[in-house]
Amino acid sequence: MNKTLAGLNNLVDWFLPPEIAADREVRKQARMFLYSHLFGPVIGNSVPLAFYFLSPKPGVDIAILAASISAFWIYPFVLRATGRYNLLTVLSVENLIFSILWSCYFHGGVMSPTLPWTLTIPLLAFFYIGPSARMRAIILSQLAINLAIFYYLYQTTSPPSGGMSAGATQALGLVSTIAASLYVTMMALFYANALASQVELEGEMRQHQITASALRQATEDAKRASAAKSEFVAKMSHELRTPLNAVIGYSEMLLEDAIDEQDDTVASDLKRIHEAGHHLLKLVNEVLDLSKIDAGKMEVFNEFADCAPLLQKAAQTYRQAARQAKNELRVEAEAGVGVIYTDVMKLNQTIGELLDNAIKHTREGTITLAASRTRRPQGDEIAISVRDTGAGIAKERFESLFEQFSAAGDVSSTKYGGANLGLSLSRKLCHLLQGDITVESEIGQGSCFTIRMPASAGAGPAEDDAENEEVAAALAAAEARSRDLLAILAVAGNGPGARSSNVSTEKAAVNA
Repeated sequence: MNKTLAGLNNLVDWFLPPEIAADREVRKQARMFLYSHLFGPVIGNSVPLAFYFLSPKPGVDIAILAASISAFWIYPFVLRATGRYNLLTVLSVENLIFSILWSCYFHGGVMSPTLPWTLTIPLLAFFYIGPSARMRAIILSQLAINLAIFYYLYQTTSPPSGGMSAGATQALGLVSTIAASLYVTMMALFYANALASQVELEGEMRQHQITASALRQATEDAKRASAAKSEFVAKMSHELRTPLNAVIGYSEMLLEDAIDEQDDTVASDLKRIHEAGHHLLKLVNEVLDLSKIDAGKMEVFNEFADCAPLLQKAAQTYRQAARQAKNELRVEAEAGVGVIYTDVMKLNQTIGELLDNAIKHTREGTITLAASRTRRPQGDEIAISVRDTGAGIAKERFESLFEQFSAAGDVSSTKYGGANLGLSLSRKLCHLLQGDITVESEIGQGSCFTIRMPASAGAGPAEDDAENEEVAAALAAAEARSRDLLAILAVAGNGPGARSSNVSTEKAAVNA
């Protein structure tokens, strides 16, 4: 049944213009209009057919009645072509009134067996027009005028006699009544189906409203929980870092004493404590930084920096860890990489996270930190890559690679440790610096993480290049001056009174 109604709805909807189909209320009324005009004439034509067989002398009046009823099939096509729904409704009602009163005039007048069809006029009209008071007034006025004209003609002129016997008239009345009942029943069924669909839709809307309300409540709860978490992290940052720094500091002092005393067993245990403290402090810092970024409280302080020394400094911090893993750490910066204007500390932290990740997943291999500059019309772009020859990452893991607490794979997570906070933090820091991180990897061949960011955030191309050239010149002059000072220190260290001369020269260098 539902499939049949769905098929009928698809057929009917073909006649609906887009402007009517877009309005749910008008679409419902237009569907009733189309149902009555597509299927109504099939039932209605049973009346002129009965006239033809029961009348002793069928005349042109029966042909006109059949033509007027068949004319209802034209209306759906006119509606599709013009979209004039209200006008077609008025014309359709006029056509229906004409058909009924025409048959009544020629066959029995007020005693005509087709007179019950007049009851369908207001019923169908209200199906078509809905709650519009203006259209209701037009339809009722139309019906009243037509009835007045019919009554006047019936009183002033003598309608021709059809010559039907009493038995034929009774049979015609039975056919007319059954046809009218079927017509009204058909429309009532379609109307009931429309109401049922509307009730079902309202039920779904209420369910959606309940779901939306629950989602809003869940969102508010999540916001409150996030605010509470951020507040907790902010308050706990000092309490977490202070004892960890104490553990690291005291373990370092005890480790130095153990080394001096050549107590290898104690030194080995203290070294593990020291490394675990550093690892825990790193995790705490990452969690706190992630919380700051998520809360929108991480500030950016941009400054000019020469890329080549910046990379050397970032790599220097991780050379010891690379040597412990028997890795070779290389730095390759193109000659024209130049100057970058960004938050140097956060860029260093981002590079450090990538280096730490590479060292963690590479054993007895090579890690390369490289930088290049690309000239673009909208401004230069700096690309900093960290390439390793480690285990590699499967391509299906790329999407979740930068998610918090998602490791590159179960094996690497178990073997090398880590909660993958570093990669998540590095991408968020990179976004904060108006850049992004991409990854290329193949299992067994290693991985390459590339940071891409503007060389000068917030500056135009011309301004960017000019400022970079000025800063590069200033940095080059500073480096030359530093080399001169180092040469002076070296010369002073070889002559008499070298120690006092070194001190004075160092003071001069600091003042310079």
